[in-house]
Amino acid sequence: MAPIALPISPDIKDTMQPRKDTLGLPEPARKRLEKAGIDLTPGYPHRPAKPVYLDDVYNIRNYDREYIDPGSRADPEKKALLSAAKEVIHLTAHIGTEIVGLQLKDLTDRQKDELGLLIAERSVVFLRDQDISPQEQKKLGEWYGEIEVHPQVPSVPGVPGTTVIWPALQASEIPANFRQTGGASRWHTDLVHERQPAGVTHLHNDTVPSLGGDTLWASGYAAYEKLSPAFRKIIDGKEAVYRSAHQYLDRNDPTAGPKHIERTHPLVRVHPATGWKTLWVNRAMTVRIVGLDKDESDLILGYLYNVYEKNVDIQVRFKWTPGTSALWDNRITIHNASWDYEGLEPRHGTRVTALAEKPFFDEKAPTRRQVLGLAGPGDI
Repeated sequence: MAPIALPISPDIKDTMQPRKDTLGLPEPARKRLEKAGIDLTPGYPHRPAKPVYLDDVYNIRNYDREYIDPGSRADPEKKALLSAAKEVIHLTAHIGTEIVGLQLKDLTDRQKDELGLLIAERSVVFLRDQDISPQEQKKLGEWYGEIEVHPQVPSVPGVPGTTVIWPALQASEIPANFRQTGGASRWHTDLVHERQPAGVTHLHNDTVPSLGGDTLWASGYAAYEKLSPAFRKIIDGKEAVYRSAHQYLDRNDPTAGPKHIERTHPLVRVHPATGWKTLWVNRAMTVRIVGLDKDESDLILGYLYNVYEKNVDIQVRFKWTPGTSALWDNRITIHNASWDYEGLEPRHGTRVTALAEKPFFDEKAPTRRQVLGLAGPGDI
């Protein structure tokens, strides 16, 4: 089934008009984009026509698509990838690995599969000093699934699906300050409202502040393993309602005000490449647990959020350097971008997100600790 085209309402046609860069594009970003042949003269970034109505957005990709995770066909030892690297550094025991000496744009198909498995196992993988254009970034992303083309976020001109992450731009539209940082400065997972939500996301930051601006990730595998076996039985097989970050009008009831897209998915899901169970909630976009009263749902979700967000031993905090790429799996992580630099220095990057499978739960699936032989008597 072909994607459904969005109608353009007359009152939003002006949002399609190019705008000149009035913020001052950071020089490293400008050099990277110009080297890639991106035409900046009409204006930067590209701003799509924002859809107005809920049903238009709901129907984007509202059909099942076949998905085979590249990591599921990879060599479990990942010899092609790891032997080519100068160094492989595990940043914490549970999450985060840095690979030294490889260029993402030059990976072979076998190495891409193995990278997918490494991301599935370690949740987020970092590579510094990457010489990669937005076009090459998108091509790599397509290896891991259908690229998400967002209906209303800014993108690189001529490269649909390559989102511009430029906090100064976001702050010009929704002001940020020390007390209300906004944006990505909260624990969340991307695109949970999709019928088939996000898998691997690749964020390449060409420009970063000299101090601050770290990003944090937490492991969904480990968050699930923090729960007692008895508590796991309470949430295993349960479903929750997840909502979109943006809101739209109900065509049949426009006076009711903006509403979120909502989808129902498993509260605990299984990664298709590893086969491990993972907790899949995030405070920003999980609405309620299906079948429970609001007070019951709020109590359980609040506890799960705290387990995920407050156990520092299942998190990694990464300090960016210019030209660094991070590739993480939204199925098994939440992330949070620190705004401690308060917009005093520029930050700019491009992001590509590949959509994955329809979330599923398998009661017989093991935990990560069980498979790796780490589980003690209290873990099982």
